[in-house]
Amino acid sequence: MTSKEFLPKFFSTYIWGNVLAGSILIILLSLGVRYGIDIYTHHGESIVVPNVIHKSFGEATKIMNRVGLTIQVTDTGYVKNLPPDCILEQSPAGEKRVKSTHVIYVTINSASPPTLSMPDLIDNSSLREAQARLLSMGFKVGEPEYIPGEKDWIYGIIVNGKHVQAGDRISTEAVVVLQVGDGTRSVSDPAMTNTSKGLEYEEEEVEEPIYEDEYEMVEVPVDENGNEITPNKPSSQDGPSTPKSQNALPPDPSSNKPTE
Repeated sequence: MTSKEFLPKFFSTYIWGNVLAGSILIILLSLGVRYGIDIYTHHGESIVVPNVIHKSFGEATKIMNRVGLTIQVTDTGYVKNLPPDCILEQSPAGEKRVKSTHVIYVTINSASPPTLSMPDLIDNSSLREAQARLLSMGFKVGEPEYIPGEKDWIYGIIVNGKHVQAGDRISTEAVVVLQVGDGTRSVSDPAMTNTSKGLEYEEEEVEEPIYEDEYEMVEVPVDENGNEITPNKPSSQDGPSTPKSQNALPPDPSSNKPTE
């Protein structure tokens, strides 16, 4: 292609028209992406988060909906003096600015106190170890109850007047009383109180019976059938006795009559 043929084609309206159209399309796409993302993400928009602490969950939901925010429960807690479903915590906190699509996460108050699983402490821990473990788990520990046993050794656990075992679910508001040995008995004592089952065994003195009369051992002869042999009673070896027949006829008087 000669230069004379190239220049007319280079400056033709067809080529420059396509270049101009492509440039306009690129500019429009750039502007669309720029402002479209801002519109979609609400760039530059912010809402002040209302403070809904200690409000009921229903009331807090209405307040958030009025300002264009969404509320969601993520956890529960327990405060004895507050009503159930009361908002205990919120994130983000009140008075902070967020976008209109932001979700506000809240913690509400439970209707009943939470429960914890009782650890294995009976006949397995000392008083100091048991108290430290229970307090670290969130239990309320009362004054220990001392019973006969090895000093400061755990023999039982009482909650609300009842014995509990490892694995039982206990309210965090209940007071745990530990039954602890007072040092009056050792571990090897077989009469030690068995408090792991909630039972107490007491020592009882058993008096031996006193016999006032003394008895002499006398050998009694018996026959081969085990019957006692008495002096006036024949043994079974002498043969059975012949009983008298009750139906025997009286003797004939004519048999004793003398013959003439």
